[in-house]
Amino acid sequence: MSHAYIIRNIPGIETLRMLRLLIALAFLLVAPAVAAQEAESNDRLTLILGPYVLHYSYDPNHNDYPAMTGLEWEPRGSLLDYGVVYFRNSFSQPSVYAYAGKRWFARDDDQGLFLKITAGPLYGYRGQYEDKVPFNDNGLAWAIIPAIGYQYHDVNAQFVVLGSAALLFTVGYDFSK
Repeated sequence: MSHAYIIRNIPGIETLRMLRLLIALAFLLVAPAVAAQEAESNDRLTLILGPYVLHYSYDPNHNDYPAMTGLEWEPRGSLLDYGVVYFRNSFSQPSVYAYAGKRWFARDDDQGLFLKITAGPLYGYRGQYEDKVPFNDNGLAWAIIPAIGYQYHDVNAQFVVLGSAALLFTVGYDFSK
């Protein structure tokens, strides 16, 4: 048995790899924009938590508590939001989603009801669950994810549509605006 095999199979090593990937993706998404402009007081940085997923069909292997945690950043004057989230997918595999997205508010003051769409690379559905996400290759797929939400001051809540599989509930807190 090789040392590489032993190291790959130590409990928690995959989670550490995913966290390292999450940090690298966050840096790649945020660092160029931060370096290109001075920090603005009107930038929006949001902590996102996803505590619950409602799967449309029952499967005893489904994980309904993804422990999703992430950050979303909207630079002042930007047309897009940028984000990265870490979570346990429907089959409890460590996963990461990095994205660019856009919110459209029903009102002009960035409050109240909004629609949102995000797109980007999704990594984590591997092995026997690789076919659970379209266009997946060795755990890496591209995702387009719509949501509907409500913003109240610095807090928001969203229902995120995860294709034909599930509905994710998230809450967010804006640290700056």
